[in-house]
Amino acid sequence: MDIDRFIARNAPTWDRLDELSRRAGRRVSSLSAAEVDEMTELYQRASSHLSHARAAYDDPALIGRLTRTVSRANGIIYASRSRPGRAVVDFFAWRFPAAVWQTRRFIAVSAFLLLGPAIAIGVWMANSDAAVRASAPPAVREAYLKKDFEDYYSSEPAVDFASKVMVNNIQVAVVAFASGVLLCVPAALFMFINGANLGFAAGLFAANGQLPKFFGLILPHGMLELTAVAIAGGAGLRLGWAVIAPGDRTRGQAVGAEARRAVVIALGLTVPFIAAGLIEGFVTGRGVPTGLRVGIGVVAWLAFVSWIVIQGRAATERGITGDLGELDRGWDELAAARDRSWASPETDPTNSGVPVAHQERGAPPDPDPEASEPAGGLRLEVGVGQGRGEPPGPGVHDGGP
Repeated sequence: MDIDRFIARNAPTWDRLDELSRRAGRRVSSLSAAEVDEMTELYQRASSHLSHARAAYDDPALIGRLTRTVSRANGIIYASRSRPGRAVVDFFAWRFPAAVWQTRRFIAVSAFLLLGPAIAIGVWMANSDAAVRASAPPAVREAYLKKDFEDYYSSEPAVDFASKVMVNNIQVAVVAFASGVLLCVPAALFMFINGANLGFAAGLFAANGQLPKFFGLILPHGMLELTAVAIAGGAGLRLGWAVIAPGDRTRGQAVGAEARRAVVIALGLTVPFIAAGLIEGFVTGRGVPTGLRVGIGVVAWLAFVSWIVIQGRAATERGITGDLGELDRGWDELAAARDRSWASPETDPTNSGVPVAHQERGAPPDPDPEASEPAGGLRLEVGVGQGRGEPPGPGVHDGGP
């Protein structure tokens, strides 16, 4: 089915769901029992329409319209289940990983802007006596290599040092986020400068045969810290890209949507920044053997990356967008309801109530789009955000550069 026909056929369903959502506000109890049932049915239809639109049509305006409709209805239907503790768990288990995972292309660009200069300048410094001599007077270089660099990590009591590092890291992330809106340029420059500083230090140690000492001091906290900085930079770049290429949305709509996702990422990054600060304050410069402190850093980094990759992919498949205003509680209950609906006979697309043959769970979709669309144009097919043989779920497509 072409996109115009898809919209024309299903727009009444979406408009009715919007109307019920507006009337309900934040309380389902403001609707009659029949209207609650109707809203739930329309919500599931619109969720499936969104999944189909993501898979079949490259239309940001349509996907954005359906995302707003589905998210608003979801928030109303499941708001009564919300509890503060559950909201915190949902945020870190689903929303934050989803926001990071769906920003992964921009994070890759950010990581390149950070690590590319670091590697290039490090290699240049390590192989150029002229560059080393020009970097600082001999006495300053000697003090830096033998004492200053290492002493920095024990220059203050552990608690004070860790607190200062945490605050500094969070400030760095805020700068990376906020600067991205200026057409990506400040965020990219920020990544480049930080990478250049890192490469300068690494190259200086390498030129003097002390690279193991450098990595022994940097890796424990640096793997986690630099990963978090790259994520912050990626969120800033995505925010700037919304200004440059908003697609079918207005720039205000595009920037607003990406700003909400960036806030989710900013809040979530407090965890790796706090962890990196604790490692830097209590492990790096406190006499812990090099192998042990590097091992601690590796474990912390692997735990964070695994959390983002595993939970981010799972959240995206469940249709969670990472939007700040999204209420994504109730997904387990909704999944169970869909499983039950797949086990029941479907109704005639004409709404006559006559049961029709039901497609077996796990079977491929009917190749004829006309034959596979129940009432309202619902099309059950495997698309982005669902597994083979599983009912489609709500969600949005993550953008890319």
